[in-house]
Amino acid sequence: MDSTDTDSDFERLQKLFNAVQAITKVGGWEVDLLNDTLFWTEETYRIHDTTPEEYTPCMANAGDFYAPEWVPVITLAFSNAIEKGTDFNHELELITAKSRRIWVQIYGTVTMSQGKVIKITGAFQDITERKKAEQELWRQGNFDFLTELPNRKMFRYCLEQETKKAHRSAKRVALLFIDLGHFKEINDTVGHDVGDTVIKEAARRLASCVRETDTLARLGGDEFTVIVGELDDYTRAEGIANNLLQKLAEPFHIGDEVAYLTASIGITFYPDDATEVDALLKNADQAMYAAKEQGRNRFQYFTSSMQEVAVARGIIANNLRGALNNNEFRLVYQPIVELASGTIHKAEALIRWYHPTRGLINPVDFIHIAEENGMIIDIGEWVFQQTAQQVARWRALYCADFQISVNTSPVQYHDSDERMAQWFDYLQTLGLPGDAIVAEITEGVLMDTHSEITNKLRALRDVGIQISLDDFGTGYSSLSYLRKFDIDYIKIDRSFVHNLQHESRDMALCDAIIVMAQKLGLKVVAEGIETEEHRNLLTAAGCDYGQGYLFSKPVPPEDFERLFDGG
Repeated sequence: MDSTDTDSDFERLQKLFNAVQAITKVGGWEVDLLNDTLFWTEETYRIHDTTPEEYTPCMANAGDFYAPEWVPVITLAFSNAIEKGTDFNHELELITAKSRRIWVQIYGTVTMSQGKVIKITGAFQDITERKKAEQELWRQGNFDFLTELPNRKMFRYCLEQETKKAHRSAKRVALLFIDLGHFKEINDTVGHDVGDTVIKEAARRLASCVRETDTLARLGGDEFTVIVGELDDYTRAEGIANNLLQKLAEPFHIGDEVAYLTASIGITFYPDDATEVDALLKNADQAMYAAKEQGRNRFQYFTSSMQEVAVARGIIANNLRGALNNNEFRLVYQPIVELASGTIHKAEALIRWYHPTRGLINPVDFIHIAEENGMIIDIGEWVFQQTAQQVARWRALYCADFQISVNTSPVQYHDSDERMAQWFDYLQTLGLPGDAIVAEITEGVLMDTHSEITNKLRALRDVGIQISLDDFGTGYSSLSYLRKFDIDYIKIDRSFVHNLQHESRDMALCDAIIVMAQKLGLKVVAEGIETEEHRNLLTAAGCDYGQGYLFSKPVPPEDFERLFDGG
């Protein structure tokens, strides 16, 4: 092959590559194995941030611009092409003459002559922007946009990998499921921007408690998980859980705002508790729920008994769906006695569920489930209507100003259907004033300062329905909220009354609550009165009303009516 032919071929190839690159921005190259030459097109030089005057490509320095980790890949590709006559197509990274690290796609095809490769012709294309877009899409699909932590999808992948490693090494993996308490209140009271900042700060604190080899993920909302691999025993997981609780208990200072969170943590282990990802996640969730039920700011290990409880909860949840339609609920009433006179002017309505095959199911076993799945709204509406009908009868027959208290759930105050707003209309259809009903609320309702809660409480008060604060004294913020809401009654929790004795600490607490209530113009109902001593001590302290087994256990309506007659 003489030089004239070579120049002619080169020029023809150069024109062809230049025409293609003008449309596709693809740089061309050719390796001539017969003459041991390498040439680049104009676009190839541009991709490499250099010029023909600055750099002359040659076979000896063919790997000059490849990133070190990619040199073995392209070396093998060229070797196979020369030895076996195979084409190649790779995506790899270059470090250009200006030290830019870019992604390129390089592909080559071979020309054979007499069974030997004589040329390898190919092209470069800068695919950096495409790779960035792909990486961004991958990041968005696998990482949480707010905290930049792994999301649920990446969490599952990481847990699968950790369990596989643990299986090979005969070690354990701990999975911690973390739920942040009171985060909704932060969003509702100070806004989602502050809420987002709190979540990011919570993520930072959580990350400070784990090793680089552990995986911290955000499943969504206020739920996080930690995967702790390569464990020989349980102590490492417990140490992490304690550190997490301590960090999250510290106040969150966001500008002028101060926010507080609680945390409930469930812990489960591979392979002790389960071997599948879904089962481990379910176990950790159940353990977290158990921690939350015990009062938050604590952790709980998964046990087999939790699985039994979860199954029982599922059965109750399924049975609840038909309980109302099947008329399985009943109301019983416990009298509330005026302590000074001993007369019955009030009662509390309490729900009972009589399952056709399981018999009586305790409210403790189904109320919280009904709250979780939203059925408490329909159940609460049924309780109100049944109670309203009952108080209408008793006002007509026995006591013209009789009142019945109904327990209300925080879920009812978030009901978008506004059914509680229609309570007064229903009372009017029965010829009843608003004060025939007392709505009992828990401290949780008071602490939820969302405007819809405040508005609904005020709407009830505006139509005469009175408000009673149940289980007073067991929470930590009741006093600060009494001034903010119009409360008519506070109920001293039975835990203070159960061991009530003269000059005891419980007696001092009851005295203090009664005096405070009188100063605020509130009436006091003491729950759990079981003995004459209880009644006498509370009467002497000025308590207005009493409720408990000394007077009567909760009874059906027909038995309650005998109490009016002194029976």
